Amino acid sequence: MKTQLKIASLFAAVLLAANSLFAHGGVELGPNGGRILEFSKDETMHGEVTAKDGKFQIALLDKDMKPVALGDQVLTVTAGDRDKPTKVEVTKADGKFVVPMQKGEAYWVIFQFKASAKAKPVTARLHYNAEICEECKAAEWLCKCAPEGETKEKKK
Repeated sequence: MKTQLKIASLFAAVLLAANSLFAHGGVELGPNGGRILEFSKDETMHGEVTAKDGKFQIALLDKDMKPVALGDQVLTVTAGDRDKPTKVEVTKADGKFVVPMQKGEAYWVIFQFKASAKAKPVTARLHYNAEICEECKAAEWLCKCAPEGETKEKKK
């Protein structure tokens, strides 16, 4: 009986985690309308991901969501199919990291950010989904709607 209870508890925990991971909407958007990713362990560095001309542009923001100048920071990106991920070339232009988008309507993008070449990397994940949300008319990866099960009043 205890084993069944442990298995049921584990199954419930996995379902809850998966639901929050793949929930519709509710992502944090930055000052430029891009998706905010956490690039630090203490919320002092963020990356704002936007898309333009078939490329992701990643701007660095501080804890107050103010722009941070690019210096010796390093960003490594892996994207595409989980079974065969591709390491993507990252360049710097106009004060942002620039990463070519992959072919496809939905795929994972894994960002590994280092504040300097010798710093320990911080990993952030983004599920890119180009489908359009019926409610807010934004791409799902930028959906502003409240997560499923949460009302708009709760979100405010």
